Amino acid sequence: MINRLEFYKKFKIDFGKVSQAQVDSIEAIFNEWELQKYTDIRWLAYMLATIYHETAGTMRPIEEYGKGKNYKYGKRIKHSGLSYSESLGIFYGRGFVQLTWYENYQLLGRLLNVDLLNHPELALRLDIATKILFEGMTKGSSSIGDFTGKCLEMYFNEIKEDPIGARKIINGTDKAEKIAGYYQLFKKQLN
Repeated sequence: MINRLEFYKKFKIDFGKVSQAQVDSIEAIFNEWELQKYTDIRWLAYMLATIYHETAGTMRPIEEYGKGKNYKYGKRIKHSGLSYSESLGIFYGRGFVQLTWYENYQLLGRLLNVDLLNHPELALRLDIATKILFEGMTKGSSSIGDFTGKCLEMYFNEIKEDPIGARKIINGTDKAEKIAGYYQLFKKQLN
């Protein structure tokens, strides 16, 4: 069980005040963590660090700033390069981890039994964003892009603690060191 009172005290020290929206999101993540019965606190620390970065510190599911304006996924193009017309949605980043690309919305929608192709905005719902986070980061679920087939267990296990390499779960090496710094703060807050 996570000592939530102690966590929020330490969070405030490291990041300043905590908003109700942040508490709501963190509580949803803590609840899912406990429901899934995960035990390696480093996984949770890295998830929180990723969310902190990907949501610009808001710690809540958000839409990508610019809505994919300068990226192929921000147009009606699949990762494969083919265009699509069967969905009204544009698959720019949404949620805790900025889920992108048609194929990833299709896969995660199928895995979670949610119609993300016709309703990509559902990735912004706290319950769905939380499930996407856990599915992708703990299992590495991906067809392409965001979740790369890599998962937390590959970077945090009995012989390894690699918060810089763990960035490959979401986005290659982009901002890996910065997120590793957040990871250290969250790990301290959770202990």
